[in-house]
Amino acid sequence: MENLGLYVAEFLGTLILILCGDGVVANVLLKKSKGEGGGWIVITAGWAFGVAVAVYVTGWVSGAHINPAVTIAMAVMGKISWFIVPGYIISQMIGAFCGAILVYLAYKDHFKETDNPDAKLSIFCTVPAIRNPISNIITEIIGSSLLLIGVLGIIDEHNHVGALGALLLGLLVFAIGLSLGGPTGYAINPARDLGPRIAHCLLPIPGKRDSDWKYAPIPVTAPIIGAIIGVIIYTMCLKLWIP
Repeated sequence: MENLGLYVAEFLGTLILILCGDGVVANVLLKKSKGEGGGWIVITAGWAFGVAVAVYVTGWVSGAHINPAVTIAMAVMGKISWFIVPGYIISQMIGAFCGAILVYLAYKDHFKETDNPDAKLSIFCTVPAIRNPISNIITEIIGSSLLLIGVLGIIDEHNHVGALGALLLGLLVFAIGLSLGGPTGYAINPARDLGPRIAHCLLPIPGKRDSDWKYAPIPVTAPIIGAIIGVIIYTMCLKLWIP
């Protein structure tokens, strides 16, 4: 029970991330939405702002990992205890699942108006633009490595970012989405993909397709690999050289 506050914060932070992130995708893709056709920049901006808000709300409690790959990477670095890792990840998964349900409830009428089952799936989870498992894995590893390098750089004590840290983390995700999001939709977060994918599977969405479970292992495993690589790169290339 002593870590309950940490887990609640991770649940809430991840819920906010998905509510904003999946929400902006729904706004752009679903028929008769005010944001229909808004495009990729709108989507990446929505995800970025979602990250910033989630970090501002919960960062002071749990560090606002809102991402199992970040949690595992922080444990690898020794910044958090491995003892709390399972609780963090479970909380993030549940938060992502609940956030996706809220998006469905908000856009329920628009799901009925939309005929494209692929678009409906894309609201909840990532779908590669070109399905090539090796390339998709490499893309997610690169993006997730950059995420952790950027996170560690931003929060490093030498930068003294203070209250601007959450905004800068949002800009980092914005940059990754704009630069590396095209091939796979930049999951870079196992909870962001798996939690909403489960919601898509269970929700009574009219005219939906299957939840593409064949692709699902890639946005779960590749971000974890990439996050660990990012930690190693940051540590080996920068921190070891600081006296």
